[in-house]
Amino acid sequence: MNINAFSFGIIVVPRTAADWTAAVQRAERQGFSSVLLPDTTFTTSPMPALAAAAAVTSTIKLRPWVLAAPLRHPGATTREVAALQLLSDGRFELGIGAGRPGGELDAAKLGMAWGTPGERRRQVAETVAAVREAVDPMPPVIVAASGPRLLADAVGYADRISLAAQPQATVADLAPLVDNIRSAANADLPIGFQIVGVGDRLPQFTASKFGLSAAELRAAGAAGVISGDPAEAVAELTELRDRFGIDEFLVPGELADAFVPVLAQLHANA
Repeated sequence: MNINAFSFGIIVVPRTAADWTAAVQRAERQGFSSVLLPDTTFTTSPMPALAAAAAVTSTIKLRPWVLAAPLRHPGATTREVAALQLLSDGRFELGIGAGRPGGELDAAKLGMAWGTPGERRRQVAETVAAVREAVDPMPPVIVAASGPRLLADAVGYADRISLAAQPQATVADLAPLVDNIRSAANADLPIGFQIVGVGDRLPQFTASKFGLSAAELRAAGAAGVISGDPAEAVAELTELRDRFGIDEFLVPGELADAFVPVLAQLHANA
């Protein structure tokens, strides 16, 4: 399987202006297809940061990961998306979801209501509809979801769904999530998935939050912990693609250097 069968995004959080510029330019050189930025109150606001990234890159796509629909009015989101599409020459991707666990704290800080799960699912759909109506060209819509109701809803308006699985998720855990997507009307909807670890490396946040090592997660069958050997890693990614139709993999920035040899292996296979 060659690199054209996959796309790869890198999740980066700016520390300084110079760091951000260097990170997105490096990601573009390394062959990542998109750069992603979280949407929380303890990380940089994604839309202005992505606008800055647009100014110093030319090919890499730009995506909030993910924009929390409950934290913004659909009209405000539409205005920002239109600006990003203009400033990036159409390289913006609308990564969106119903809000992360603990997102009610972000909502409180911003003075926004944090509704019921059903209300937040409706906010996602309403935001996407508002953007589709007003923004030209319309960016791809990538919905992050794990709950069966949002998965079922999203197939009606998303261009891609990314599985918001826990780091410990095994192949058996992914199967019902994918089944929820495939059983809906749009059976061919592409799917994304986040890499958790590469070889013996985990992002610091994941290691500290869950108190587990990459070796322990891998031994437990975590699907997102891939081999540190590039050829073996390519085989594992190919298996996930063939079994589930997962053709986009998202890589935490801390793992970029460990993952680049996998990209090189895919290029060699092309």
